[in-house]
Amino acid sequence: MAALKNNIWVALKEYLLITIGLLSYVLGWAIFLIPNNLVGGGVSGLSAIIYYATGIQMGYSYLVINAILLLVGFKILGTGFGGKTIYAILFASVMLNVLPPLIPEYISQELAVSNGKMLCTIIGGILSGVGIGISISYGGSTGGTDIIALIVGKYRNISPGRLILAMDVVIILSSMLFPSYTAAGELVPFPEKLATAVYGLILITVSGYSVDLYLSGSKQSVQVFIFSKKYPDIADAIVEDMKRGVTIVHAEGWYTKEESHVIMVVTRKTDLNLLLRYVKTIDPDAFLSVSTVMGVYGKGFDTIKIKTPHGGTQGKHDM
Repeated sequence: MAALKNNIWVALKEYLLITIGLLSYVLGWAIFLIPNNLVGGGVSGLSAIIYYATGIQMGYSYLVINAILLLVGFKILGTGFGGKTIYAILFASVMLNVLPPLIPEYISQELAVSNGKMLCTIIGGILSGVGIGISISYGGSTGGTDIIALIVGKYRNISPGRLILAMDVVIILSSMLFPSYTAAGELVPFPEKLATAVYGLILITVSGYSVDLYLSGSKQSVQVFIFSKKYPDIADAIVEDMKRGVTIVHAEGWYTKEESHVIMVVTRKTDLNLLLRYVKTIDPDAFLSVSTVMGVYGKGFDTIKIKTPHGGTQGKHDM
């Protein structure tokens, strides 16, 4: 029963954080990018191009295009990825249609239009990039090029942000081939579209960097040594509740000449506070040593990708 409750709580936490990431992503578009007729990369960029040219709400084209890509991602990345991404795509599609009309015009005017396209490009890129990073780190995706990046990342050791950046450049430049109309119905002249494409390139650069920056921070790991006479209780709690592996190291205190046991745990930095609470609840007098590690490879962490004789890569775990 305890394990079931823990699994439910973990699932709810993941979906909540994915939702927060999606809201950040959509708000970046709704407040800063759409009012300025700016374009971005990925499916959202394609949807924006379609919206500016035809008036079709972004949410509709976003949903249709992602549905096709989702079928591929679902097959390759598994049902767990598919379930979370179906939720992410549906939620983002609805929000892309619902949020822009709900935002008062004076807010868009004060925060976005009056501050210029450059500032809006940077802020919108940060919001959307962080949103993508949050979604990816908890097993979801905002769809489109994110799905492609995760599929490629499964087989090749390529930065998700850089891969998204490369694919998005093509989408940004293609915006110059299609007509674009403002909210007032005025046709955007070609020189302005050219400038918009340049802003779009800046946007995806900022967004891609934000993705990498967030993911590199969220995937940092720590190595913890725990010295406690209640080491069996602490070890059981870490294994059963946190689902992390534990190593017991037999040691001897050189000053006291007494034998002791040291718990060694490697976990994500984001789980460190929870681990510390577990330890202090069981043994308030426990002594801990925490250090940041450069990389952790194996089950539950990153996968070592090695080149094959045919030029490809394959994953390899070191345990």
